[in-house]
Amino acid sequence: MFKNRQEAGHLLAKALREKGWKFDIVLGIPRGGVIIAREIARQFNCPLDVILAKKIGSPSLPEYAVGAVTPDGEILVHERLNHLWEEQKDAIKRMAQSVQKEINRQLDLFRSQRKAIHLEGLRILLVDDGIVTGFTVKAAILYLKRQGVSEIRIAVPLCSQNAYPALNKAADDILALYIPQRMYAVSQFYEDFSSVEDGEIIEGIYCNYSSLRTK
Repeated sequence: MFKNRQEAGHLLAKALREKGWKFDIVLGIPRGGVIIAREIARQFNCPLDVILAKKIGSPSLPEYAVGAVTPDGEILVHERLNHLWEEQKDAIKRMAQSVQKEINRQLDLFRSQRKAIHLEGLRILLVDDGIVTGFTVKAAILYLKRQGVSEIRIAVPLCSQNAYPALNKAADDILALYIPQRMYAVSQFYEDFSSVEDGEIIEGIYCNYSSLRTK
């Protein structure tokens, strides 16, 4: 059990030093992942930015996630739902376009309209406050690979047993402080899992921003 995200970030930073991992930039997954990423970026004196991938629902069942979309509009579809993709491709693409616009609106907000840090050739540390299914994280990894990054490593306080092997395969490496036998929600493992407001994300990025060249 972690006291809060700040403690989890401190413990992750300590573990990263022990492992000797090297990285050029920390990317936090909003919302809670940014709080942990901020602590790591501060301790390693490196830039911090955000990355977003969001689930998209089936047109016939919007609450039923059929895939995920990333800032460039690419869609990752659940393998077991390929039949829905084939049946409802045009409708899903329209939904994905709407979600993509929201993703980029949020990214502009979090960065205070600054340009995204140029990621090509960089070693990435991808951080979240916990991973249950790992599907949107996998979509984010594929997005980063399309940006031409040189390496992607994941650091999280906790990750489910189901998600860990797939993410370990998708990324270059993964560090999880805790892999519980049963995991239903990330909040199970925090004493304080308070909601993270936009202002906290914006402030965290502002304090660490512009250490690398921008687009």
